Amino acid sequence: MDVIPVAAEPPLGMLAELTHRCPLHCSYCSNPIELIAREGEMSTEQWKSVITQARELGVLQVHMSGGEPLARPDLPELVQHASELGCYVNLVTSGLGLTAERLDDLIERGMAHVQLSVQAADAQRSDLLAGAKAFDRKIVAAELIKKSGLPLSVNVVLHRQNHDQLAGIIKLAERMGADRLELANTQYYGWALKNRDALMPTPEQLAEAEPLVRAETKRLAGTMQIIYVVADYYEPYPKPCMYGWGARQLTVAPNGNVLPCPAATAIETLELSNVLHTSLADIWYKSSSFNAYRGEDWMSDTCRSCDRRGQDYGGCRCQAFLLTGDAAATDPVCSKSPQRDIVDLILAAPRTSPALVMRKPTVTR
Repeated sequence: MDVIPVAAEPPLGMLAELTHRCPLHCSYCSNPIELIAREGEMSTEQWKSVITQARELGVLQVHMSGGEPLARPDLPELVQHASELGCYVNLVTSGLGLTAERLDDLIERGMAHVQLSVQAADAQRSDLLAGAKAFDRKIVAAELIKKSGLPLSVNVVLHRQNHDQLAGIIKLAERMGADRLELANTQYYGWALKNRDALMPTPEQLAEAEPLVRAETKRLAGTMQIIYVVADYYEPYPKPCMYGWGARQLTVAPNGNVLPCPAATAIETLELSNVLHTSLADIWYKSSSFNAYRGEDWMSDTCRSCDRRGQDYGGCRCQAFLLTGDAAATDPVCSKSPQRDIVDLILAAPRTSPALVMRKPTVTR
């Protein structure tokens, strides 16, 4: 596909998916169904080159994620490299594998922040949703992080299987000493899309959640920041997608594929560039994938004539593709979309309780 480059500012952040290996098997995981195995991961030197290129491009924040980034023995070396280049380094982790010794080492090498995932408010539900005995180890990880003095963010993906524990989840994050709590209703990509029928919250759950979150946000103001990401299938307009396609952030997959957003592998018609073959700068500014949905020329008439086009950028390209087969379509979540009926039919379908399909482990040979 020939795409004319659109003027773009330098990126501010990079999500470095160091590996798809993970000790958890969460059914809402946004990693692609076809996970990249260990032998497909970039080497230490290749990742260091990517980080160097990112900093030269303008990246200020490097979010080291996965999978589970602690599965990479070279994580300390990568943290140090990014820190020495002047990047703010954030570790996005399940907490499993985080010991006092490893944490001290990472901090000494320049790690500045930790984002810890939590699945539910109690051990039984949490371990069931994670597919592993993880809850108690997350509590220990949070204690280690707070003792170290690092800021702690707690991230919880909300869905039908844990919405009833929302009050308990907030209290758990408070007990953990979280500085920031992100309550993010599930986005239906990857494994989450595979499990949508089991994960879709009910209108009643969402109606109970919003006043609770408002009250707790007010109560904890100045102590713990709460971010609530709405369930956009139920909303009249889609959320702004990463401030627009290829606008501020980029994602690098374990094998070197560079994505305009973390879920971009969902768009099967998108030709992704790989940093092992093309410079990160050329990918950011010149590649067909990053320029495909920048600006407004790609927009349908519905979006191009809408006064909200500078607010939500036509919605999510990945969601549009998964629901309509056309990544340039108006996001069907939007009430102005001619294909909104696709979402309405999903919401109107009877709520069944199918078994969760748990995220499969990657090959670790």
